[in-house]
Formats: sequence, C-alpha cells, structure tokens
Amino acid sequence: MSDKTTPSGSYYKVEIIAHLFGVSVRRVQQLTQDGIIETVQTPEGRRYDLGPTVQKYIAYLSDKAYGRDQNKRETELREKKLEAEVALKESQGELHQLRTAIAAGKYISVEEVQMDYSRFFVVFKKFALSIPSRVAGTISSVVEPVVARSVEKDLAREVNSMLQGFVIAGKVEGKGSDGE
Repeated sequence: MSDKTTPSGSYYKVEIIAHLFGVSVRRVQQLTQDGIIETVQTPEGRRYDLGPTVQKYIAYLSDKAYGRDQNKRETELREKKLEAEVALKESQGELHQLRTAIAAGKYISVEEVQMDYSRFFVVFKKFALSIPSRVAGTISSVVEPVVARSVEKDLAREVNSMLQGFVIAGKVEGKGSDGE
C-alpha cells in the first residue's frame, strides 16, 4: 500500500488517501487546497505523509462536528473585512491629503498650466514683436531714418526667427500642428 516508507513517515498517493478517508480524489485535492491537509515533495512527486494527514483530517472533522470550523471561517472573514477596512481608511487618508495639497496650491492641473503658458507666450510674443519698432523709434533721433528702418527690419527678422524656434520646441506631442 505504501509508495515509500522512510524514518520520517509513510508517503501515499492521493488516490490511496481518498480511499482511506472514503472520499473522492477531488475532495482530497480540495482539502489540500484549503490547507486542511498538506503534501510533501518526494522523489516520486507530491505525496501525503500518512500520520500527519490522518491527524489533521480527524482534527478538521472534529472541529466541523463541534462547529469550530464555522467560527474559524467567521474569524477569517472578520479579519479579511478588518484588513479591507484598514486599506480603505488608508486610501481615504491619502486621498484627503492629496485633496488638501491641491486646495493648498501644491498641485495644479495640467490644463491650468497649459493655459497659463499659452497666455504667457501670447503676451511675450506681443512684447518681443514690439521690440524692433521701439528700438527704431529710440534710435531714429540719432541715426538716419534709412538706418533706423534697416535696424528695425534686422531685429524683426531675428525676433521672428527666435519665436519660430520657440514654437517648434514648444509643440506638445499628440497635439495638432498649427500650420506646419
């Protein structure tokens, strides 16, 4: 009947344990899966150590007969519920901290940042484009009008070139390209 006998115990296949307990092979596998009985790795594969397996199965049946099994399951369920409640409270605490940080101004939305940058660059572009005419107006009293106009055109070309570089570098991936 024994597949292997060693000083530490007698190891049997699942079919033999099922026959001894008077249950199906599937039931023995379910008992193993539920942690009621355990298998041991042997050179022939996973086997049941007869002594501890019978003792654990008898203890399981005894607990079940006296209703201790139900209490154990209820305790396990209560523990799981408490763990879930603790996890929920922790996540609610983290959410509250995040909302408080947002309300305190530590975080701002991406859309808000994009709108602020857009407004800033519109204002900056207007300012930068007005620089050549302002410079030409300032130097017109010192130089010839032709020279002032030439300086204005050169500066305007340089400013437009720089602004074009900013526009290309500032394109957001995934956004449409305006006129390019």
